[in-house]
This record gives sequence, C-alpha cells and structure tokens, in this order.
Amino acid sequence: FYVATRGAGAQLNGAPIWATSGTALDFARVAGPKPIVEQLGPSPAGVAIHPRIGSLALRLCRIGDGKLDVAFAGGQSRDWDLAAADLIVHEAGGRMTMLSGEPIGYNRPDVRHGVLVAAGRERHASVITHFRDHPLPWS
Repeated sequence: FYVATRGAGAQLNGAPIWATSGTALDFARVAGPKPIVEQLGPSPAGVAIHPRIGSLALRLCRIGDGKLDVAFAGGQSRDWDLAAADLIVHEAGGRMTMLSGEPIGYNRPDVRHGVLVAAGRERHASVITHFRDHPLPWS
C-alpha cells in the first residue's frame, strides 16, 4: 500500500521509500511502452527492460520504491491515471515530467497527457537530455 503526503515523504506498507540514485542508464531497470524504451538507442550496458506492468500507476510507483530506475507513460494517460503516482514519485525523491522535462499540469480542460518519464532526480535529468538530443520520431 503506497502512501504519500506532500512534504512528508512516501511509504510502502508503512516503511519509507526512495527512488534510486545515479545518472547513467547503464544497468538501469526500465519499464514502459516498447517503442519508447527502444528510443534509448542501442541498449546501454546491462539495461534490464522489465516485462509489461499493466497498471500505469503501479509502474510509476515502482520508481518511488526503487524497484525500477526509469518508467515511461506512452501518452494519452489522464489526470486520474497519474496524480497519485506523481505525488508518490516526488515524495520519494524522484521526478516525473513530460518527456521535454516540463512539469505535468493537472486540472486543465484537456486532461490527457503526452509521453511522460519518471526516475530518480539525477537519472531523470539524463533521460531528458537523451530525448532532447534524440527526439521521438512521432513527437
């Protein structure tokens, strides 16, 4: 059971959780839609692409508890798919943004979102830099 309170951290079953640290994608545990994950380029050393996680919110929460290093949302997710997981990721020391690095906006007339990425803060910056240098062909 994941719980987070703004400014008070995140927990899994009552124990504090933290996103993983590090900047490199080498040896990272990555989950998300295959076409996006493949855009990371030739697989960096030891990248472990995790099997599909049916729940988007659970995939993102696994950034917060350190079971994943990078997670992507493939687009067309809605506010209600993301908001709680976004808080958990942030309170666990991670970042979750649009692939451009822009913050996610909620409670707007159009509640759909494009491609998103979640990771520990330092690794998140590396992923954003990668996709700025190598944009998705369909974006």
